[in-house]
Amino acid sequence: MPAVLLPHTVTVRPYLGTGPYGDVWGDAVVVREVFVEDRRRLVRNQSGEELVSESTVRTRPNVRVPVGSKVTVWQGTALERTGRVITTSVFDHPSTWSHVEVALA
Repeated sequence: MPAVLLPHTVTVRPYLGTGPYGDVWGDAVVVREVFVEDRRRLVRNQSGEELVSESTVRTRPNVRVPVGSKVTVWQGTALERTGRVITTSVFDHPSTWSHVEVALA
């Protein structure tokens, strides 16, 4: 995807798993060149449950955002919020724009 179509920046705290005191997240990583869309839609998680996604983040195909990670969108604005990743989808095609799509709760 051309950079002109990816004008936003998000912060990702990757989900590392569960420890003795609950969920564990890694250090915050700033991901530039993303597209954030606040749009409510129904998505299915890994277990097949239907959940409501409040935002969708699209980024380059080399970015990995594990399910369960915390993603902060619209940082520094009145719209700033942090959502958890419900699902991540990779769209990889040899003759068109490839990207990763992340659905946030």
